[in-house]
Amino acid sequence: MNTDTLTLQDIISESLKNSMTYAEYRELVIKLVEEKSTTGNDKTDALVEYTLLNDRRMRRWDKTAKVSDAMKTKIENSDKKVTWLVISESWCGDAAHIMPIINKVAELNDAIDYKIVLRDENEALMDQFLTNGGKSIPKLIMLNSETNTVLDTFGPRPTVATKMVQDYKAEHGMLTPEFKEDLQRWYNKDKGQSTIEDLVNLLK
Repeated sequence: MNTDTLTLQDIISESLKNSMTYAEYRELVIKLVEEKSTTGNDKTDALVEYTLLNDRRMRRWDKTAKVSDAMKTKIENSDKKVTWLVISESWCGDAAHIMPIINKVAELNDAIDYKIVLRDENEALMDQFLTNGGKSIPKLIMLNSETNTVLDTFGPRPTVATKMVQDYKAEHGMLTPEFKEDLQRWYNKDKGQSTIEDLVNLLK
């Protein structure tokens, strides 16, 4: 298919046809772990290892992530029929912390349809939603479920983590392995609450 002549609406419609539910995505990741593989075009040992690690992270968040009563009320009261189309890959560390939280929120409201596509299989879509020119994931595209028009986006990180990354880059020029470990610790400490807050703001 020639992606040059496609409109954004065409690209989104095509991507939705390729999409999967969160349950299907989790099944896929579990299968990849068994096969010692990963999603994406690059099947390096490092990315295979990240997929294994991320499966553990997602399993933990699937079990332990909690939405406060105050946030629950706000989510349940939203009557906006939206599709949350998330671009991801199984090796992405940020995605492992964020995608289970998106699921927890989406489960609270039938008006939210949570769909997932893989970045490398949906390049035309990814190219429309770059972050500072980069193919950063996870990227959530909020669509009007009836028209597939784009209402808003979220990602690749919650607002708080984005600021941490920007501040560190401004001071050090790049993200070091030490910072990446600090970021993982932040996700563990935050327990998905910053992501929930950003998602609730999307629904306003």
